[in-house]
Amino acid sequence: MSGDLFQLDDEAPWPERLGPGTVHLHAFARAEAPAVLAAIAAVEGRAPFRHMVTPGGFTMSVAMTNCGAQGWVSDANGYRYSPVDPLSGEPWPAMPAMLQALAREAAAQAGFPGFAPDACLINRYAPGARMSLHQDRDERNLAAPIVSVSLGLPAVFLLGGMSRRDPQRRILLEHGDAIVWGGEDRLRYHGVQPVKDGRHGLLGALRINLTFRCSV
Repeated sequence: MSGDLFQLDDEAPWPERLGPGTVHLHAFARAEAPAVLAAIAAVEGRAPFRHMVTPGGFTMSVAMTNCGAQGWVSDANGYRYSPVDPLSGEPWPAMPAMLQALAREAAAQAGFPGFAPDACLINRYAPGARMSLHQDRDERNLAAPIVSVSLGLPAVFLLGGMSRRDPQRRILLEHGDAIVWGGEDRLRYHGVQPVKDGRHGLLGALRINLTFRCSV
């Protein structure tokens, strides 16, 4: 797969409702992708990507970093939010204003106005990297939605129900797509299938995902 090689650069964004509180915003951030990548590079300069370890001792295949007042971390002590980068002992880089605005607009288009995330988890997927099925429930504020923006190589997003055993819908997320879920859908299980080999014009053999959350 090679991302958006067969799509027109001027394809207009369009929404697709996947559930009562879930919307797939096709091509939402495609035009802003170069600016988003520049913002990520600035974050990475202060808080490098790293492969975190799960409480069970497994190293994640996805490389991660954070920006914002809070950052999501995982280690032997569990999953949690922390205002401090454990690698540097310093606060996480501030969330760039353009990323805040992007997340706010995505949430508004999905029916969640006033979204003000304090955490942005940035995931970097090489081919073969995946994210196992899980719920986002480490946040104390479950009234706010989750906003997820994808760049680079395409990936298959798994959208399940409220139980791990519920059927999962497979959704192709392409460069610039965003997906937002909240309200009664806020605790839906979700994950990402292993990213396939390919090359993208901006990111080469990588996929970048930004997940915006209200942690408190």
